[in-house]
Amino acid sequence: MSAVFPCALPASALRAVAALILFQLVPAPAWRIQAQAAEPGLPAFARQLIVAVAEGWDSPRAVLTCWERSRARDPWRPVLFKETVPVLLGSGGMAWGLGVATSNDPSARFKKEGDQRAPAGCFQIGRVFGYAAAAPEGCAVPYRQVTRWDAWIDDADHPLYNRHYVAHPSVVPDWFEKHRMRLGDFAYEWMIEIRHNADPPRPGFGSAIFFHIRRGPNRPSHGCTTMRKEDLLSLIRWIDARKSPHYVLLPRETYRHRVEPWSLPSLPAED
Repeated sequence: MSAVFPCALPASALRAVAALILFQLVPAPAWRIQAQAAEPGLPAFARQLIVAVAEGWDSPRAVLTCWERSRARDPWRPVLFKETVPVLLGSGGMAWGLGVATSNDPSARFKKEGDQRAPAGCFQIGRVFGYAAAAPEGCAVPYRQVTRWDAWIDDADHPLYNRHYVAHPSVVPDWFEKHRMRLGDFAYEWMIEIRHNADPPRPGFGSAIFFHIRRGPNRPSHGCTTMRKEDLLSLIRWIDARKSPHYVLLPRETYRHRVEPWSLPSLPAED
């Protein structure tokens, strides 16, 4: 396809048009772009909450529950699952992540690229990604079908680090193959974006964090939260962008200390 540009078009505009021809950087939907919270805590407007707690920072296992409230400041009520859902974390356990609420202790361990740890803290839920042409019935968040041309950059030195990228089929960057998302891997058939280190990304603090299908009951991830396919599909059908879903992942004792300051639901002792 050829294009004709007016001779009066400024050079800056020509460069912008050329950039669009070379590649498409998919922007984050406006509903999920929020500034970093000035004070740690779950935003008052959040009405859906996914909670996972582990026995300690180095544990690769956690249990997951879902919660909902009708209005800000209302009590949280458990929903969706009758029992806690077993999930797997990074093989190294957890380290603090960058989200809407995290540790303000400068000596705390924070997640780094390649450390095999899941990010702990409170995070917005983003888009759903999948191999299928459409999202599962009932899904009420933006959906993106992962094609041959989708990538997620995990190179900390890349200017598009921790960003979703769609290549133009006629101009594919040399680095694209290393970062492409569609690998024919059953574990990535369905994914929910966990917005860790996202607004904006900080180089080296971790990338490509999702909920996705586990590879087996004893196979930890590289930093994502993984579970049985049927449990993941239940989550996808439940989350609703209008209710601003968030995810909290913490060790159990750390969670208990943040129930009140972060406005979290109290968990039963037997969880």
